[in-house]
Amino acid sequence: MSEPSELPSENQSNTLAFDHQSFLKTVTEKAGVYRMYNLEQEVIYVGKAKNLKKRLASYFRKDVSSVKTKALVKQILTIDVTITHTEGEALILENNYIKKYQPKYNILLRDDKSYPYLLITSHKHPKLGMHRGVKRQKGEYFGPFPSPGAVWESLRLMQKIFPIRQCEDSYYRARTRPCLQYQLGRCSAPCVDKISAQDYQQQVSLAKMFLRGKSSQVIDTLVNRMEEASIALEFEQAARFRDQIATLRKVQQQQFVSGVAAEMDVIGLFRKGAQVCVHVLFVRDHKILGSKSYFPTLMAEDTDEEIIAAFIGQHYLVNEAFQGAIPKEIVIDYKVESASELSTLLSEQSEYEVKISSNVRQERKQYLKLAATNAEHALVTRNSEKESMHKRFAQLNEVFELDQQIERLECFDISHTMGQQTVASCVVFNTEGPLKSDYRRYNVKGITPGDDYAAMAFALNKRYGKVTDEDKLPDIVFIDGGKGQLAKAEEFFATLSLTKIPLLVGVAKGESRKPGLETLILAGSHQLISLPATSPALHLVQHIRDESHRFAITGHRAKRQKHAKTSSLESIPGIGAKKRQALLKYLGGLQEVKNADVKTLEKVPGISHTLAQNIYDALHDN
Repeated sequence: MSEPSELPSENQSNTLAFDHQSFLKTVTEKAGVYRMYNLEQEVIYVGKAKNLKKRLASYFRKDVSSVKTKALVKQILTIDVTITHTEGEALILENNYIKKYQPKYNILLRDDKSYPYLLITSHKHPKLGMHRGVKRQKGEYFGPFPSPGAVWESLRLMQKIFPIRQCEDSYYRARTRPCLQYQLGRCSAPCVDKISAQDYQQQVSLAKMFLRGKSSQVIDTLVNRMEEASIALEFEQAARFRDQIATLRKVQQQQFVSGVAAEMDVIGLFRKGAQVCVHVLFVRDHKILGSKSYFPTLMAEDTDEEIIAAFIGQHYLVNEAFQGAIPKEIVIDYKVESASELSTLLSEQSEYEVKISSNVRQERKQYLKLAATNAEHALVTRNSEKESMHKRFAQLNEVFELDQQIERLECFDISHTMGQQTVASCVVFNTEGPLKSDYRRYNVKGITPGDDYAAMAFALNKRYGKVTDEDKLPDIVFIDGGKGQLAKAEEFFATLSLTKIPLLVGVAKGESRKPGLETLILAGSHQLISLPATSPALHLVQHIRDESHRFAITGHRAKRQKHAKTSSLESIPGIGAKKRQALLKYLGGLQEVKNADVKTLEKVPGISHTLAQNIYDALHDN
């Protein structure tokens, strides 16, 4: 129905139809990040969890005492999840999402420059140390790390393996003899030339290789030293090497959501029978900026390699949304015969080299596993949602006792502010859920401002006034409103010469506009039907009603914002950009133009007497 002049506050109930019980059945128990969306499809909260299922279930307990959590749950319409390997990855990915979406229910974390990095400087004798803040210092950065503690532990360990200085430059320049770190064997004392420049650079190169993930040679060296110490019966020394190896493998793992790859898309695939999901991770500036799942239609005989090749071609070569945004590297897990040709075409289109990598290792291999895991989860969730939607349609069929199976639903809603910029919406659901390609908005014209009944008749006429093929009519038409709006819909359909008329159902809000208290009103008899709050049929009605409400409000707000940015002078014939600018500049603003009489307007350069009279009449509704 009509939108109030002010937006609903967070304390007001938004009648959302989020079926958390069905959703929680599909959620994995793995670690990951979740995003919660409201009625306007805005991300209102981003969180991370070691166990996504347990964490998300905690929001919907009956004994939740947090006022903030209660307010958040009332706003939820949908939830998306992204699986990660570890909590550390989830932490960094959560920060990336919060920085991108700025959710209103999150405590806004510091941006990623506050994360600590390991830095090897580009001095004559490079320094190994921790860095936080803007990356102004020359050198190579490795990270980010989840916490400063992980960096300091890493530095202490690196100091034992690589004799690279970690002291400040002022301390380094002031040395005339080796410091205590040299005596402990943790620095090679380049400050006083205890090591040649060539040998020192070799140590630096080895440290960089280790930090890039090429640690096998270093680990092998430590293993050899441990065995040598054990053979020599130096068991304490061997135990220290053993602990070093274990700590190195634990602390110095590459973070898969923020690694060395600067710009690439990673494509994962999961297939189950004739169904397939392609999941893409978008990695930019060493971070996952987002991900998306695609569900292509295919034949049973299509191979995985053919699916990936077709996806790359259609997604990047013919998709206008990716013009100018093709990554420099596309990572896949299949050897595609046309990879070389696709790479050439993408390079020509983007005007820089685009590489398609398939036989990858280390970090890229982990990205591929992550993409494949998310693809599997997305397909399982989609199938579960389809099954849930089919059950809801079946329940709705039982409620209305229809002879034929319901296959298509449509719902109408009206949105305006004090009767201005009225927009009507029509949303469509089929047995798989929202059919967004058939959504329609109508700019309502020629009615008395604020007349919702006339606005509803206008929208229905736009949608069905010229329908000749009755097979394109829906099975049920929901009208968001009470008996008045429903009666207007009945009057409209009575004027149509159709043999098949959709079942008309009004959706009246319950007391306090709380979800679960809606009443359905059948056309003709105006029989009232109240369904239990747990009814799948009611959840379906709530879903389509809320979607129509969201779609109408979105269109109305866009129209209202456009109107607010439009000067009232623009609609006057004969007033272009230059004359409008002259009027505003000469008279000192729009309000002064409105207050001016015809003689004053004539004094503006370029404004004739006739045009001045037209301006005056237009601004005074004459």
